[in-house]
Amino acid sequence: MEAKFQIFLILLAVLAGTALLARRINAAPAILLLLAGIVLAFVPGMPSLELPPELVLLVVLPPLIYSASVAMSWREFRFNLRVIILLSVGCVIFTAFAVAAATHYLIGLPWGVGFLLGAIVAPPDVVAPLAIARKLGLPRRILTVLEGEGLANDATALILYRFAVVAISTGLFSLPQATGTFAVIVVGEMLFGAAVGWISLRARHRARDPQVEITLSLITPYLAYWIPEHFGGSGVIATVACGLYISWNGPLLISAATRLQGIFFWDLMIFLIEGLLFLLTGFQMRSLLEKSKGFPLQDILFAVGLVVVIVVIARFAWVYPATYLPRVFSKRLRERDPYPSWRTVFVIAFTGVRGAVSLAAALALPYTLANGDLFPYRDLILFVTFSVILITLVGTGIGLPPLVRWLGVADAGHNEHVAEHESEIAARREALDAALKSLDAITDDRELSDEVVKLLRARHEIRADQLPDTLDPDKHDVSAEGTALTRELIAAERKFIHALLRDGKITDETRRRIERDLDLEEASLSNREYRRIPL
Repeated sequence: MEAKFQIFLILLAVLAGTALLARRINAAPAILLLLAGIVLAFVPGMPSLELPPELVLLVVLPPLIYSASVAMSWREFRFNLRVIILLSVGCVIFTAFAVAAATHYLIGLPWGVGFLLGAIVAPPDVVAPLAIARKLGLPRRILTVLEGEGLANDATALILYRFAVVAISTGLFSLPQATGTFAVIVVGEMLFGAAVGWISLRARHRARDPQVEITLSLITPYLAYWIPEHFGGSGVIATVACGLYISWNGPLLISAATRLQGIFFWDLMIFLIEGLLFLLTGFQMRSLLEKSKGFPLQDILFAVGLVVVIVVIARFAWVYPATYLPRVFSKRLRERDPYPSWRTVFVIAFTGVRGAVSLAAALALPYTLANGDLFPYRDLILFVTFSVILITLVGTGIGLPPLVRWLGVADAGHNEHVAEHESEIAARREALDAALKSLDAITDDRELSDEVVKLLRARHEIRADQLPDTLDPDKHDVSAEGTALTRELIAAERKFIHALLRDGKITDETRRRIERDLDLEEASLSNREYRRIPL
């Protein structure tokens, strides 16, 4: 037990160091963490760490999907729903069949095994592509489509995966029955996930205690995921539906204190989960190499190269027709959503990183069939899956930044970010005007002293003056200069309060209360630095 805890501490130290290195060299942390895990796996004396598939599928996946769903805009998700479904369902099925056909005719794998391998490597990851894409300042719609696809495609892949495993194990498969089961799972999980979200929000609203509410928020994704998964569903669709429901309905039911603490809690939790997941994925390299020794090296390399090429080509072959053909045949769609630039479509097609869910699905394959025979090609599937993850992650991480610069897609993203910040400033001004009108109405209805009204109006004037007049960094702006000076004043206050504490003039509890106010004010300043536009 002590040794395992020491390894855990080592992994945390490597995670922290790798994250700092990634920030310093402006690289995607997921790539460095995966490579660091591979290096650690071959360190002399380092024990072999097997990544339990149930750890990924039942423990790690629910909070990752839930957190991403809560952070996603339901309005943007709904607007891009057609595209997301085409990618998360259509592209996954198309890729699975493409891999099955290629491995059957060129390698000689049975159709069932080829389709199983295709289902495992078909879904792009929800974490790694966004970690790479967000650093490049891509347009919001690209990020929304990639995130929506990453959230939903695991459901399609896991359902196909289960159908394939049952078919291989028992030799029985019915396409009409499988199609009906798939439809029932999708509809049932959507309803169940929304119901869990409704129950969770009401329970948290009644609790009125930040610690209890955050605890309930931690339970929510597991409740939404585990129950459908136990009854043969994927659990993914229910978790996504639950997260989207809470994202849209939660702001008026969740208290400010809970929101502030919850953001920190979930950010730290997701940071640790994602980092450890990529480290442990890299750790599997050593054991997978040992298991692959039963196959000729040439056959393994050919299989890896073939599957990588097929998943890349299949994604391009699906994304372009799925983007343009519906608009060719639908005038209404063309008017509502005009033809996107081929550059935008190319970026979406190029960003197809596979992740830990694929590896977990491969590791979860049974060792034997129903009749007691060994599961066919299990070790080959494991090694090919890991290789696809490694190649697509490193390839996308290295190739996407120059590709985005060459295509000029980031320019549109930059302009979009500027417009978004401008609309945010306008919304803040309008909200202040609405609050001021509310103050006038309250003043007319209630007997308020002149001092109180004067104080509230001064607060609004100060907040209005803090909003910038321009986002141009080359032009002088009073609010930007005031922000910098306010930081200096906060630092002076903090230093003086610490001196009072050392001299015994205030207690530690008093210092903490004052420091909390200063921390919140400083965090508010960071939230209002509008001219730091992502590039």
